Amino acid sequence: MSSGFYTTYYLEMTAQTELNAKPLPGSLNVVESEEPQYQFNRFLYSLVGSEWEWGDLDSWSDAQWKAQVEHEQHRTWVAYYRGSIAGYYELFRPDGVNAEIRYFGLAPGFIAKGFGGPLLSHAIQSAWDWAGTDRVWVHTCTFDHPNALRNYQARGLRVYKEEQTAIE
Repeated sequence: MSSGFYTTYYLEMTAQTELNAKPLPGSLNVVESEEPQYQFNRFLYSLVGSEWEWGDLDSWSDAQWKAQVEHEQHRTWVAYYRGSIAGYYELFRPDGVNAEIRYFGLAPGFIAKGFGGPLLSHAIQSAWDWAGTDRVWVHTCTFDHPNALRNYQARGLRVYKEEQTAIE
């Protein structure tokens, strides 16, 4: 018996000029993890996603994590505030042109500090800076932070598809 629905929103940006960027505060340092470590990505996914019931990768094996994180079209950035992980994002571009912000979020304790807009701006800019990108896209749903959709739209991403799914 269904107890309701949740909505998934798919958003995209098709030109770099559409980015309405918020600058990074000087206290936030964003670094690309240039040496893939699937265990680190698994940790980041859990750190950021646990509060929002991310669970789509909970059953992944080490081999699946390793294959994803070591894929040549996968990249990860981590935001640090005063030496602590404030958030992260992953970009995935398996076709060489459509860059997905695969995972994006802030760690517990760093929400509502003004980091979401700047980190998302960094993610979108990083996607555009990746030579060959023609489109940046992301999806979010009603389980994510209440401001997630607004943040994506405020940065210039546009909803191109919505899906409703029954909650079992």
